[in-house]
Amino acid sequence: MMRSLHTLRRLSGNLLVLTACASVSVAYAQPKPQSAKPGPGAAQPAQQGDQTVDGIAAVVNKDVITLREVDSAAKNAVADLTRRGIQVPPQDILRRQVLQSLIMERIQVQEADRMGIRVNDSQVDQAIAGIAERNRISVPNMRTEVEKSGVKWDQYRKSLSQDLRMNRLRQRAVDSQIMISDAEVDAFLKDQQNNPAARAGAGAPAPGQPAPQARVQSGPEQVALGQILVRVPEGSSSDQVAALRNKAESILARLKQGADFASLAAESSDGPEALQGGVMGARPIDGWPDLFVKAIASLQPGQVSGVIQSGNGFHILKVLDRAGGASVAAPAQPARPAAPAAPAIAPQPGQGMPANQGPVQVTQTHARHILVKTSAVMTDDQARQRLEQIRQRVINGGASFADMARQYSEDNNAPQGGDLGWVNPGEMVPAFEQAMNALAVGGISEPVLSPFGWHLIQVEERREHDVSDELQRMQARQILFERRAEPAFEDWLEQLRNGAYIDNRLEKQLSIEQNNR
Repeated sequence: MMRSLHTLRRLSGNLLVLTACASVSVAYAQPKPQSAKPGPGAAQPAQQGDQTVDGIAAVVNKDVITLREVDSAAKNAVADLTRRGIQVPPQDILRRQVLQSLIMERIQVQEADRMGIRVNDSQVDQAIAGIAERNRISVPNMRTEVEKSGVKWDQYRKSLSQDLRMNRLRQRAVDSQIMISDAEVDAFLKDQQNNPAARAGAGAPAPGQPAPQARVQSGPEQVALGQILVRVPEGSSSDQVAALRNKAESILARLKQGADFASLAAESSDGPEALQGGVMGARPIDGWPDLFVKAIASLQPGQVSGVIQSGNGFHILKVLDRAGGASVAAPAQPARPAAPAAPAIAPQPGQGMPANQGPVQVTQTHARHILVKTSAVMTDDQARQRLEQIRQRVINGGASFADMARQYSEDNNAPQGGDLGWVNPGEMVPAFEQAMNALAVGGISEPVLSPFGWHLIQVEERREHDVSDELQRMQARQILFERRAEPAFEDWLEQLRNGAYIDNRLEKQLSIEQNNR
């Protein structure tokens, strides 16, 4: 039977990004100044007495991005790059990169507005409490640490609210559409059994790289990667594609000559992580796209891949760190250049495909739910009120929960009366799971807000169950999901970009100035 990753399954790992982006030890957000002077090469705002008339950097659909916003964001980017030890690009390139980032941010915000996705203060409070708990620190102490880093607490909350909102947007628009079938899980597990070396990314070495060492599996391998992306716009001609490939090859040549990867990423990459030095983060080796896994199969930390092509363009990858997964049993390799500082990574429980560890007893919950999504025409208050009315009808005996789910739920399991089947601990997003676990058998929750909308939850029964086989299948499903999630997100962003009206006036001005030099 085909079984999909429905919209509640917590398999994306996107929530982990909140810990990384909002960690109290490395707060990346910078306070935005009220104004900033345009840098060299920028259009200077006109003066009218004591009033400054701000120029327009770009028009995105019906929204305007001003030069003031660009310069403020550029100032923040300079501070962040400096803190990371990354060379700051020339001013015109920096402003171009910052503006591209602001354009993509504005497009996503507009899409979140269209879909009615909002984040309120209580949700931000809940996220802050979760971050503090994961960092084993109290919220007051967390605030102190954040402010020590030079970030105002209000600005931190605003930045976190935006992260939460964009995370909900991604989950709603992309993650919820990724379906992993039982047949795909079966094929993946069979491949793991027949070819254990595939987990280590075994393959032919990249040109100019040493042959890989023999490896003995010692746990899930975690890999941190950086990338430089040369984007190929949709509809590009063969000549344009060839020119962009040449650009990528030129960047690779500079890297081989000793150029700093992070600085080149900040200067040249079209990826969303360009101004973070190209750092994409760490995940289990199986969680990266197959294309990436093959490209880095023989690479050690600090080494760089060749140019690889995907549907989005040309990528150059750098292995920032590898941890777990193997121990060296071959002769020592020649010394390699030291890698620049990268976040240390370590294997995390439940990631990768560990060996069978025997029976695993857990408490499973058989539950149903009714999902009402928010949108431009369905606000949070309206969705909550509708579910409160449905709840009263069920409690008063006027209707069954399953019938109400068939009639009102917007999840894929509505035809089955909202039946979620047997749910394992950790399978649902935290807000949903917390509310479900608090219910007695037969109980119905109050309306619960998750990244996907508002829910009513009914618990039908509970049981103790050995989930050894199911756990392995769930881990396999998560790995397959992660492989697809990032490419799917990039494709979705590209579609948003292609469907938007963008008038990049700063880019036009810079081109004119370069032609006149």
